[in-house]
Amino acid sequence: MAVETELKLRIAPEQLARLKRHPLLKMHQVTRPVTRRLYNIYYDTPKLELHRAAMALRLRRAGRQWLQTLKGGGEVKAGMHQRNEWEVPVRRAALDFSMPDAAEWDEYLPLPLRKKLQPVFVTDFSRNSRMLDWQGAQIELCIDRGEVFTERHSTPICELELELKAGEPQQLFELALALLDIVPLELESISKAERGYRLLSGYSDKPAKGAMPDFAKTDTLANVLQKLIWSCLAHLQNNLHGMMGGDDAEYLHQVRVALRRLRVLLRMAEKFCADAQLSELIKDIAGLCVYLGRVREWDVFIGQTLQPMRARMAGHAGLQAVLTVSERRRDARYAELRSMAQARELQRLMLRFALWMNGPYWQQQDKAAPLARDFASRHLRKLAKRFARSGQGLDSADAAQLHALRIIVKKLKYSVEFFAMLYRKQKAQAHLAALSEIQEVLGQINDVAVAHRLLDELAVMPELLAHQEALASVKGWIAHELSRLLTMLRNAIRHFDKQPAFWGG
Repeated sequence: MAVETELKLRIAPEQLARLKRHPLLKMHQVTRPVTRRLYNIYYDTPKLELHRAAMALRLRRAGRQWLQTLKGGGEVKAGMHQRNEWEVPVRRAALDFSMPDAAEWDEYLPLPLRKKLQPVFVTDFSRNSRMLDWQGAQIELCIDRGEVFTERHSTPICELELELKAGEPQQLFELALALLDIVPLELESISKAERGYRLLSGYSDKPAKGAMPDFAKTDTLANVLQKLIWSCLAHLQNNLHGMMGGDDAEYLHQVRVALRRLRVLLRMAEKFCADAQLSELIKDIAGLCVYLGRVREWDVFIGQTLQPMRARMAGHAGLQAVLTVSERRRDARYAELRSMAQARELQRLMLRFALWMNGPYWQQQDKAAPLARDFASRHLRKLAKRFARSGQGLDSADAAQLHALRIIVKKLKYSVEFFAMLYRKQKAQAHLAALSEIQEVLGQINDVAVAHRLLDELAVMPELLAHQEALASVKGWIAHELSRLLTMLRNAIRHFDKQPAFWGG
């Protein structure tokens, strides 16, 4: 068994020629480029039992040679795929389990399962490969172009694979950053095999929510923070492609949630161990949160204020004009966000994070670091006290107080989500539900404040000077909403105050 470590990157077909002729590749290559066709037949049972077990079995034809390969286990982090791999040559285009080391295969492919195996899809692509010496690491750069197809459907392949033959994983990300300076690239979280399975099942992309990783109550703070940060980066990456090219506004919302959660974690890491590279990442994340917020606010204003009003007041010409101008403003924000330069900067940020996560900051952490639960108890207790102070005397719509309260609730809620599994689940979930209610209401109150600011922007636009009455109607609508939300907020805080502190003392 070998462990395969490779970084996968999407690239547009029109960028391939530019990459191939760039002097960077010639400067670092230690073997000349070789192009060959790779034809792969993937096998599984009718119920796709291998896929459910996170395994892939294929026959590959490379020239006159057939290879039988089983891949499984491992993980994917920011486009870096690490998997166990078993590979043996076979005589023809048929599975053969009679090899001398078959005992190792038996553990993963027992005889009853083998009898049910059948071809499920094919990948057929050309691979242009060369070996690079990159800062002492031996990295094979492969440029793959072709397609994945089932009996009924197909989808194109155009990607780079950087496979680590010798060296450290962070060197893959350093090379990727250098390549990103040459052509636009995008981290790829799924393999060609997974693409085939998605094609087979009719899978379609959709916004993805974040998932909490598993960790033990005895884990150190360093271990837990690493797992949580990787989960936030996965949440971010799973929605970036959709945000940059999809029509669903939920992609942008999920990207912002991932960034906010990541920002809270990075502040924890900074308290645990300061680091210059970490400080720069925190600064960049903060700036990105503000930038994306300026895009998202138009989505919310249109979807939660203008469109419901138009539905209630169909035929109102002034309101329709306000909606049309607002949609134009939103579309301009999205066009700026989806520019090639911005897309490249987002991928650069992901690669910088991956480089930091694989770098000395975490490698040098003392395994005798404090237990995560000890840190969590102190951290949650401190945030709860700050929340209690911030929520006192909430009798008016004081913008500064509401802003401070929203920030502390966000930090407390995310921290409870991060550390809940270290405590009794039932009590933590009740606490989290009460906090979520407060955060939801505070978010809606903030949306009202943002709506007022956007209406002030719209009021001075030449095309809306004749529709001031419609703008005043919108302000009246949201003013009534604010009064209701403040009552809901006070009730939600009273409900939360009844929840016992599940983290102790």
